[in-house]
Amino acid sequence: MAMMRTAHSAAKPGVSPYVVALVVSMATFMEVLDTSIANVSLRHIAGNLGAGQDEGAWVLTSYLVANAIIIPITGWMSSAFGRKRFYMTCVALFTISSLMCGLAPSLGMLLFFRVLQGAGGGGLAPSEQSILADTFPPEKFGIAFAIWGVAVVVAPAIGPTLGGWITDNFSWRWIFFINVPVGVLSLFLTYNVVQDSPGHVETRRNRQKSGFKVDYMGFVWTVIGFGALQIVLDKGQEDDWFGSPFICVLSVIAVITLVLLVIWETMIVDDPMVDIPLLTNPNLSSSMVLQFVVGFILTATTVLLPQMVQSLLGYNATNAGLILMPGGLLLIVMMPIAGTLVTKIKPQFLMAFGLMMTAGSMFYLTGFDAQVSFGHMVGVRIIQCCGLPLFFLPLNTIAYGNLPPGKNNNASAMMALMRNLGGSIGISVAFTLLTRRTQLHQERLSATATHFYQPFVQMMNSRGGFTPNNILRFYSAVGQQANMLAYLDVYKIMGIGCLVVIVLILAMRPVKRKPGAVMAH
Repeated sequence: MAMMRTAHSAAKPGVSPYVVALVVSMATFMEVLDTSIANVSLRHIAGNLGAGQDEGAWVLTSYLVANAIIIPITGWMSSAFGRKRFYMTCVALFTISSLMCGLAPSLGMLLFFRVLQGAGGGGLAPSEQSILADTFPPEKFGIAFAIWGVAVVVAPAIGPTLGGWITDNFSWRWIFFINVPVGVLSLFLTYNVVQDSPGHVETRRNRQKSGFKVDYMGFVWTVIGFGALQIVLDKGQEDDWFGSPFICVLSVIAVITLVLLVIWETMIVDDPMVDIPLLTNPNLSSSMVLQFVVGFILTATTVLLPQMVQSLLGYNATNAGLILMPGGLLLIVMMPIAGTLVTKIKPQFLMAFGLMMTAGSMFYLTGFDAQVSFGHMVGVRIIQCCGLPLFFLPLNTIAYGNLPPGKNNNASAMMALMRNLGGSIGISVAFTLLTRRTQLHQERLSATATHFYQPFVQMMNSRGGFTPNNILRFYSAVGQQANMLAYLDVYKIMGIGCLVVIVLILAMRPVKRKPGAVMAH
């Protein structure tokens, strides 16, 4: 059966583009899974290595910081060293460092190898998106990113559950060891089915002929700026944000260096390491903002829902993870459906509908209370997971549809950066709002605890009077109710945010199909 494939494909001759999509999705699943799988194992890791809880938290932070530093420069590195070579190097680095993390004898060694693991993982998603954009013609982008997107959205859903199960039944070290066979298989398959597209090879040769120059200052500003920003986002709520001198200093450093990065890359250097001038493409810049929204909503809700049911409804870690599981499985079904719909319905309409479904799931959550059933929690996650693919896939189709030739690598790096930043900021904002709104509701509810408020007096008298135990029980109930109201406030704010960004969708231009697609068997 004939199918469309691009004349400058990243698939080796005779290899189906769909095989390439499956192969590159393996490494994505492994990397995205690793960003969430360690969360539930931190106490075990810290205890086993003789570290405190605060020190153990750097297991997550070190990975995210290295990830944030590498992502913006992956486009430049792919163009400079060859995309396939760079991608396989990232897979190898991630695999080897995963093995070393599992073998680490101390916290210091674990953090060192987590930094290497984050550096390797940071180069995977942008390279894979670029490979897919080169392998499939624009009209097939929906299906391509549907296959790849399954890994991106399912991995965070099953990560906490899988991490808890492995830690409880084996050892925390196995959350790193499981990456090794997947990484080895990914390297073998990539070597045999993926190639650098002719257009990519030509771009690299032209770069070498014109004189290969390394943008050292761009690299320095990127490392310092995005590294400091990621630490601020990860540690801000824990350290009381700008009440902490440490956070204040890092915030100033992040702002100054990122401003210098923009000035340097746009006005001074000829071959920028971070292709900021590409943001003049309106579809890409709008898509990046919307990609930020994807990361924000998906990551924040994936973290908030399990925490809410554990802290307020008394669920254990396994049952909390099972709330996310049906939605993750549904995504496997929804992704191909959404990929097909992209070819039949205007992408902007699908994105708006997907966002409205996601917003609806947020508003549906605001009607819950502490008596909500397991089935209702699963149901709201399913509604959300129905909407996300309808938003995610058309977004990628639009982002890559009107790019200048040879810019897929750079665009992929920026899209991945925005998704990761959205996730980091989403978690920080969600937990900051949660803390602030809990305090506000607690103050309001506690204000009723006086001898002049008859419902309070009647409640205390019905339980035996104003005894110390009754008062403690009352304030415990007030704290729980305040926390529940705070969760509902956060969901409402996120729902409103989904509706607001629909305006950006209306500003996007239609995708113009690129010439160069040929028939192949």
